Amino acid sequence: MKKLFGKKSKETVDSKIVKKEVKETSLVNPDYNRMKLFKKGIIKMADARLEDAVDLFQEALRIDPHNVDTLMKLGYARFHLEDYNGSLREYDKIFDMDITNPEAWNLKGLVHYEQKKYAQALHAVEKAIESDPTYGMAWYNKACFLSLLNQVPEALEALKRSIEIDVKNARRSIRDFDFKNVRIEEGFKRIQEVVVLESVRQGYHTIGAIVWTTYLDRVDAEKGLMKLMEKGLLVKNEKRDGLSKIPIWDLAPNVAEKLGKVKRGRLGISTKTLSKPVKNLKELSLAIQTVKEAIEEKDVKKTIDAFEEFTDTAKSGEYMIENSLEEHREIRLWKIRLKERGEDYLVNNKEKMLVLFDNLEVAVTKTLRYEIS
Repeated sequence: MKKLFGKKSKETVDSKIVKKEVKETSLVNPDYNRMKLFKKGIIKMADARLEDAVDLFQEALRIDPHNVDTLMKLGYARFHLEDYNGSLREYDKIFDMDITNPEAWNLKGLVHYEQKKYAQALHAVEKAIESDPTYGMAWYNKACFLSLLNQVPEALEALKRSIEIDVKNARRSIRDFDFKNVRIEEGFKRIQEVVVLESVRQGYHTIGAIVWTTYLDRVDAEKGLMKLMEKGLLVKNEKRDGLSKIPIWDLAPNVAEKLGKVKRGRLGISTKTLSKPVKNLKELSLAIQTVKEAIEEKDVKKTIDAFEEFTDTAKSGEYMIENSLEEHREIRLWKIRLKERGEDYLVNNKEKMLVLFDNLEVAVTKTLRYEIS
């Protein structure tokens, strides 16, 4: 399940953004008060003050009862308060306006999942997939629900589809208890191989690093490595470690050309072992300010260029993969959509983008303060 929304920063360092915020008052923007309440609600959710968040979202809905984003967050807050009927009620209001909303259907499926109503959960995520066949998390949830209903072949097919959309779902599935019914299947063993292959591609070459990044136990990781070598996808070499040599694995040359290797940058190392963590986090913080400015200016090219910092593994991409997988995936998708659809897409998704980077900024700032202290 996704994390609660991060706390929105109250500090603004860019004078251009400050000027824009001053101008955006209720005198010129009739939606100003609703947005103010909406953002306060997100802050309360970040602080785990869910009852307060519900109150704020309800106030926002008095201004605009039909705002889908507010209804979505209100349903999500009620969900975490275990008010499942209330949560479902908010999603149903969204369906009254847009029966094809894939995110609302997916979240409704999670509510039924928590109620252990797996057949109803399955029906909901299938509706999400009907609306958006590329919705990887809906496919993943479908696989979970099918597994819980003991529909093993169908569960494996749905899981494979989710991995085709987003390979990170393979790693996510390794420790997911919902797949206990399919783990013994040969198809799931092949998924484990995908996880091992992706780990090597990301720059993890020793058995210890592969086990750590994949969540596989050592035996399954070694079996995966052997299978991948038999298929000609990996090659095994040795490197010197003091007086001894240790085995390492790498992509076979032809595979490396097709998939591409990921060069691990400084931010790809765990913050516990970073040699210059403060410097790295400050660079990421500056990148967040740059991308927020580009989004505010509705500058498509500048925004795409700024996204590169968060997606390129030679820059901050590896840090994002390790610490903010969902956000990394979202930014990658936005980058593709911006190239396809341009300014209209940026305008329509501006608020969603700013909320994500506000949340990321708070997480980075908290880590930075911890490192400095």
